[in-house]
Amino acid sequence: MGLTVEERAALATAYSAALSYRSNLPHQPVRPSVGLDEAVARFRQPLSETGEPAPQVISGITAGADGALHAMTAPGFFGYVLGGSHPVGVAADALVSAWGQNAGSASETPAITGMERTLCDWLVDLFGLPQGTGAGLVTGASAANFSGVLAARHALLAAQGWDVEQDGLIGAPAIPVLIGAEAHSAVSAALRYSGLGAGRARRVATDDQGRIDPADFAEKLAQCEAPPLVILQAGQINTGAFDPFEALIAQVHARGGWVHVDGAFGLWAAAVPELAHLCAGVARADSWAVDLHKGLSAPFDAGVVLVRDRAALVAAMSARGAYLPSRNDDWEPSDSTPELSRRARGVPSYAILRHLGRSGLSALILRHHQLAARIACTVAAEPGLTVLNDVVFNQVALCCGAGAEGDRQTEAVLREVQARGRVYPSHGVWRGRQIIRISVSGYATQAEHADLAAHEIITAWRGLHAG
Repeated sequence: MGLTVEERAALATAYSAALSYRSNLPHQPVRPSVGLDEAVARFRQPLSETGEPAPQVISGITAGADGALHAMTAPGFFGYVLGGSHPVGVAADALVSAWGQNAGSASETPAITGMERTLCDWLVDLFGLPQGTGAGLVTGASAANFSGVLAARHALLAAQGWDVEQDGLIGAPAIPVLIGAEAHSAVSAALRYSGLGAGRARRVATDDQGRIDPADFAEKLAQCEAPPLVILQAGQINTGAFDPFEALIAQVHARGGWVHVDGAFGLWAAAVPELAHLCAGVARADSWAVDLHKGLSAPFDAGVVLVRDRAALVAAMSARGAYLPSRNDDWEPSDSTPELSRRARGVPSYAILRHLGRSGLSALILRHHQLAARIACTVAAEPGLTVLNDVVFNQVALCCGAGAEGDRQTEAVLREVQARGRVYPSHGVWRGRQIIRISVSGYATQAEHADLAAHEIITAWRGLHAG
């Protein structure tokens, strides 16, 4: 049976509302105008006995959401490195929902597997990783870091004669873990989820940009009683800094260890000739985590784990049920993710990359860097505003004034900028200081939006003193 008139009307209503929302984004406040309590009250109602007509449900959802959505896809959104959901990806995402495919099985959904396999091949090539690298399409960098750590756990314990998937961690040999003092919370979460323990990780000192200090690293590595898991960073969340991969990875491998790289947004620099030096040596690592919704602006959810030794990823992830079709080649989607059932999340990213091409992607990532540098240059020229980081990629960390009073001023300026709603930077803490963090990652963000961000911050700062 095809679609009913009512179902067609519901789809038409949804697509019309989506087009209207995206078309009006540049003219709407970036932050929500409706608070949490009011928004919840709009939707929290008793479940009706008989239901509602489908078009009415969709209209009710759009009406209830009016004013209560954060314009995270707007060109003036500078928070959290989100990317902005490229329209080509959004269009492909609509197909994904309409097709309703379970992308966990290659033989069941060959078209999806064809696109997702191609996407992974493209990513391996763009990042300059070894051919044959295994890949799993997951929800985001948090899941990708978790999956990479599980692959490392498998390999490091297998090398000591322990089958962790079969025998668990009780009684297993210890795995030393080294992470930077400024590692992202997703890394700690991955260690917690994997049973390795966030609290057991040995923190390595970092410099004023958040890069691992080579001397302290060498000292802590020498103290490891077994081949370690070392987690490095491509793109520190506040500064955008990159660890010195070339020197550190060689030392770890000399000890028989595994190097995982949290490259949530920073690994995209490897695809840009002008920025690739930031990732020098990163391809020598053993696994990598990347967010596709960041540099690529794919719609949520979108992440990928990449593992040099695909066998280690499959051993850690695969959970084949007897009722499932037999694997028919060496790239079965569910063998490299924690899920047997999932949506075809790789299709939007495939569509965006196919649309942009290699040069288009490179230009997009390079523009993010150039706009971040533009913002930093403008605000740093304003007396009383200080840029705390070297803008090597797409992050700007700035503060107002000095000391405790400066922290209060920074928070006041950020509140004012966010309340005005023309742009939206986010909050952070760096080296004990409250900061305004500007993350340039939106596919639609251009020079005028970068200039507006700088103008709004400077205006709020001057207004604070005038008041």
